[in-house]
Amino acid sequence: MASHVRLWLPAVLGLTADLWSKAWAFTQLDPAPGVSRQIIPGFLSFRRTLNEGALFGLGQGLWLVFIAASIAALGFVWYLFSHSTRDRRSLHVGLAMILAGAMGNLFDRAFVHVDVVRTTRGSDTGLIIADTPDYIELGTYPDKALPRRIPKADSPVITSQGVVRDFIKLDFAGLNIWPWIFNVADVWLVMGVGLLLLNFWWERREAKAHEAHTTRDDSSTAESS
Repeated sequence: MASHVRLWLPAVLGLTADLWSKAWAFTQLDPAPGVSRQIIPGFLSFRRTLNEGALFGLGQGLWLVFIAASIAALGFVWYLFSHSTRDRRSLHVGLAMILAGAMGNLFDRAFVHVDVVRTTRGSDTGLIIADTPDYIELGTYPDKALPRRIPKADSPVITSQGVVRDFIKLDFAGLNIWPWIFNVADVWLVMGVGLLLLNFWWERREAKAHEAHTTRDDSSTAESS
């Protein structure tokens, strides 16, 4: 029972924090591209952006692949949890963080759908406001603000796809050491994977210590005989 509480309670709280923070960011922050709200000057700011890929913007446009990968990750979390012992507290918390992060971004990819308009000039993402014979008018997600017109002469190709809502930006005094914009779910994933790796390391160290102890005992037994 205690192990289930360590898994599900942090997972539910983490998922709630992620979804609430995304909803807050996309209703309270300025929708203009590149406009930030300084939280800790020189270190942390909030800026709305939609990620078509995975963690750190990798794999743009492969949202269906990432939905499948997220579902597989959930299965992997359950496999590790079901094969763990009750005393693996830090492992359970790490799995809870991975569960919260994977479910948070999975929710976005499954339910946050936008229109991606690609032309010879590049691509733009948002929600279509109007589609006329001469142009497509595209607004921001979810408020359809800042409408911009995309001429039909640019041969636009429109696709609807799931995206992930990101808004956290680390500035590092303008050095751009960390260029990616991320969300709370990404934080849970990184922390959870870190705890998971530590647990694997601890488990391997304990196995080596047990093996060494067994070898010394066997040697002592052989010498006494």
